Amino acid sequence: MIGCLIIHGFTGGPHEVDPLRVYLSERTDWTIEVPVLKGHGEELNLENASHEEWLREADEALRKLKEKCAKVYVIGFSMGGMIAAYLAAMHKIDKLVLLATARRYLSLKYLSYHIAEMIGDGFKGKINDNELFTQFKSKFGDVPIKANIEFMKLVNYTKQYLKDVKTPVFIAQGQKDEMVPFKAAYHLDEEIGSEHKEVVFFEQSDHLICLGDDSNVLNKMIYDFLVQKIEVNAPV
Repeated sequence: MIGCLIIHGFTGGPHEVDPLRVYLSERTDWTIEVPVLKGHGEELNLENASHEEWLREADEALRKLKEKCAKVYVIGFSMGGMIAAYLAAMHKIDKLVLLATARRYLSLKYLSYHIAEMIGDGFKGKINDNELFTQFKSKFGDVPIKANIEFMKLVNYTKQYLKDVKTPVFIAQGQKDEMVPFKAAYHLDEEIGSEHKEVVFFEQSDHLICLGDDSNVLNKMIYDFLVQKIEVNAPV
């Protein structure tokens, strides 16, 4: 039996990766798990959540899946990508997929530019028409400072394990992604220790890569990567 663990991003939930989950479910008989990390999901409650808990919950989900399945794939989106890479370093898994992975923090250039734009719309009385304001009000408004610090701690902690990842890996990055710096995919390619690495950039995708215009192509490429036979030389 094959198992597939999919890990969502910071302040997100299973909805961020659901099109991919559905695509894989319709084409396979795999056991697919998409756990909700503490404080995440449809209603955020991140005040008391910690990066240690997020890592532990993902680790437990993987262990349970490995108990049932002889072969296991791990897929991670954004912060979930760093968690997935950490799991691949700590456990024997068969393949790893990293989507818009937060190898660094969210882009300060992006945030500063759009926050300035948001303030400008506020002065013009158009604040409710500002897309970023709507996102902040519905999502980031529920995110305490402590949770953002925990996110940064998780990225800092997991980066050191990238070199220990040896499983074949597929790295996908949207070219319109302004949340995670564009060069993050290149850094992942350089730092991950795997012999087999595939890096693909998607022209029409922003940070929510599983929900973007390239999602159908992305889903097929992930499926093809997971089902193909990859010969990897055994370590000496």
